Amino acid sequence: MGIAVNLVTYLVGTMHLPSSTSANVVTDFMGTAFLLCLLGGFLADSFLGRCKTIAIFAIIQTLGTGTLAIVTKLPQLRPPPCHASASHTCKPASGFQMGILYMALYLTALGTGGLKSSVSGFGTDQFDEKDEKEKAQMAYFFNRFFFFISTGTLMAVTVLVYLQDQVGRSWAYGICSVSMFVAILIFLSGTKRYRYKKSLGSPIVRISQVIIAAINKRKMELPYNVELLYEDTPEAKRIHHTDQFHFLDKAAIVSEGDFERNVVSAPNPWKLCSVTRVEEVKMMVGLLPIWATTIIFWTTYAQMITFSVEQASNMERSIGGFQIPAGSLTVFFVAAILITLAVYDRLIMPFWKKWKGKPGFTNLQRIAIGLVLSTFGMAAAAVVEKKRLAVARAVGATTATLPISVFLLIPQFFLVGAGEAFIYTGQLDFFITQSPKGMKTMSTGLFLTTLSLGFFVSSFLVSVVKGVTGSNDGQGWLPDNINHGRLDCFYGLLAVLGIINFVLYLVCTVWYKPWNPKPALQMETIVNGSSAEDKC
Repeated sequence: MGIAVNLVTYLVGTMHLPSSTSANVVTDFMGTAFLLCLLGGFLADSFLGRCKTIAIFAIIQTLGTGTLAIVTKLPQLRPPPCHASASHTCKPASGFQMGILYMALYLTALGTGGLKSSVSGFGTDQFDEKDEKEKAQMAYFFNRFFFFISTGTLMAVTVLVYLQDQVGRSWAYGICSVSMFVAILIFLSGTKRYRYKKSLGSPIVRISQVIIAAINKRKMELPYNVELLYEDTPEAKRIHHTDQFHFLDKAAIVSEGDFERNVVSAPNPWKLCSVTRVEEVKMMVGLLPIWATTIIFWTTYAQMITFSVEQASNMERSIGGFQIPAGSLTVFFVAAILITLAVYDRLIMPFWKKWKGKPGFTNLQRIAIGLVLSTFGMAAAAVVEKKRLAVARAVGATTATLPISVFLLIPQFFLVGAGEAFIYTGQLDFFITQSPKGMKTMSTGLFLTTLSLGFFVSSFLVSVVKGVTGSNDGQGWLPDNINHGRLDCFYGLLAVLGIINFVLYLVCTVWYKPWNPKPALQMETIVNGSSAEDKC
């Protein structure tokens, strides 16, 4: 977060890139980082285990931030300084300079993706589902986990951004690298105390086996009695047959040639799958509609670290003799997350448990609240930007600092931040509790791809809007200088898309059938279903 939130100011001010291009560089970087969570999840579930995955990708992330420190230090890796004006355009960074910067950014993205996919799952591994005391502690794990992440983010958008602007980016990134190295040493020091869960094999292979077996038997008729479908899973670990996605049930139809020759009981898994294996795939497929309708939130989120930061850089940011760094405005975003989590943890959850007998909102309810708040956030952003543009037209669009307070941006930061507090914990809860055993890390990666796709959708929307609304002179909704554009219309577009998406989300929640009807936060009964992971 400390890298992404202030990266757009570096790209515009130091590398001399247009505002829309800079925004897309940031969102592509963040999108790639979260997309690589799928790679980390695959490696953790299939080969390495969560502990080794965390250690390896944390080292890669450390190398990435160290490389960024070097890249931002060397003057040969950035264009010469200049101040743009109406008659003078600054020379943008060369392809070589941008290539070196991309290398450092995407090395960091690779480490971030592998790390994020396993951290939350490894945390849930530390709770014993058979211990009542630990089961109670598990109910609060996700909120507190995200609380500490947000605390770190708060430090990033205040202390780290200040160091970047006032001391030097190379120093700030160097501190990041050293801090990560210390964190790795602390993490490795606890290897003898951790609880480990063994990999159950590649979930992608297991899913592929079911799909291929079902395709090969697509012309076969399902038996009238589901008891005739193949099942070899021990009774205690079985997932009972459900009525959704009947096509996949054909993978469990027993036919001639399904069993290997000279083997009495083991079928060929590419030809015949158990009902439990089929139901695992159904569980993953059933997550996809909810998954798809949460992407738009992260598209909204992307604006908080791109265009909103650029808005702040053109507004009055002084308090007395101190000027707030534009990137540090996201402190209100993080503060909203922390306040929301604290209020939810200490007030809403106890009240809801006393009134409804449930420990807080369900995961789907929290996701819905997050979607609604983000839509209101974009509506508020459109109103504020309309006022900012009116001031820019009155005093001149080329004015470096407009006479309008940056604190007018607080509502959009606060609304989207509060929305993230609900949707992040709701999504994490949903994807872990509603996924089968042995696919927890993969499902976490699936959740994190909603962040990835949200950033990529933001890049796509920016490119489309710039192309559709731009004129021959390069103006439009999103020109190189946002004072000449209509960013308020872009925010309004996102608010409309948020409303449409919310309606689709409600339809998906009505259709969705929970696989575990127990209260959403009581995840301990299924999170720890895998057996012991190899130690680091």
